[in-house]
Amino acid sequence: MWWGSGVTAQSTETSPTITTVVFDLGQVLVGWDPRRIWARDLTEEEIEAFLVESAFATLNHSLDAGRPYTEARTELAKRAPHHVATLDAYWNAIPDSLTGPVPGSAEIVSEIADLGLRLLGLTNWSAETFHHAPVAAPAISLLEDVLVSGREGLAKPDPAIFELLVQRYDLTPAETFFTDDSPANIEAARSLGLQVHLFAGADGLRSALRAHGVEIAAGS
Repeated sequence: MWWGSGVTAQSTETSPTITTVVFDLGQVLVGWDPRRIWARDLTEEEIEAFLVESAFATLNHSLDAGRPYTEARTELAKRAPHHVATLDAYWNAIPDSLTGPVPGSAEIVSEIADLGLRLLGLTNWSAETFHHAPVAAPAISLLEDVLVSGREGLAKPDPAIFELLVQRYDLTPAETFFTDDSPANIEAARSLGLQVHLFAGADGLRSALRAHGVEIAAGS
């Protein structure tokens, strides 16, 4: 899962006819905020110390890339044992870190489905916890399939996971539209010829899709 890019919307130039739309999940279809779990017991200063001293972003990415939680936990226990309980608190309450559907995105998924285009997901997510995602954001269940990084042992922005996406689903890159909130992931997809949009909200995504000829309603 990508946590908080803090970037502005970016639309793309006119592209060939789009036949497939691929969604990132975290912060695009489903919100994710692990701080809401830690805030139950820790101050902001303590949370920041945990994030830095545990190297949480790197650790979490390794989980997304297929590392078992038990292995990551053991590694943390060796170098920062005082932070293991905080990591466990997150892992044992992951559904509480999911904040529900990202505003406006479910409606876009539904409209694309009504147009008869293919809908797929490509997410950085641990295989051990992915089952929580469709519960938190039911629109995920409308997707034909989701390529989950933790199941494949590959994680964005590694170009190999985009190559796998194209091969597994027999996609034509120039006819495939991909949206994600991570600039690095967007650039990796662009390098393989996919049409891309840096997600920063549903209205921007609507505009980008319409610019690519996808006939969904205009945003507010």
